[in-house]
Amino acid sequence: MTCSHSRTVTARTIRIAAAIIRDDGGRLLLVRKRGTKAFMQAGGKIEPGELPAAALARELREELGIVVDAGAASHLGSFSAPAANEPDAHVEAELFELSITGEPIPAAEIEEMIWFNPETEAGIELAPLTATFVLPRYGRQP
Repeated sequence: MTCSHSRTVTARTIRIAAAIIRDDGGRLLLVRKRGTKAFMQAGGKIEPGELPAAALARELREELGIVVDAGAASHLGSFSAPAANEPDAHVEAELFELSITGEPIPAAEIEEMIWFNPETEAGIELAPLTATFVLPRYGRQP
């Protein structure tokens, strides 16, 4: 007698708020967390009971030292993609576009920050959310 067991592995969901931030030349602000390889939108995990725009403002302050008005962030939608740095997990991202004043400075777990030009830069490892949704839809200056 042969027994066959099928097991469904459910990916863990990480709820995040992420920002599309452009400089005057239309380049996108991307960050890389310490100990990782993939560049992604700035932002981070939404705490239980926290509104996505408030989470984004908190994360940008902690990670890049920039203060933004959560109410000024334009909500672009909800997107799902495999997590860049956590195996067997995917992100449910609330994506916002916003403007910043001042120069962001990497802090907390951010190892590196770049202004990315999707039309001229190649060879940079991008997080799935950035590669699959952000660049095709929002990679060019409007």
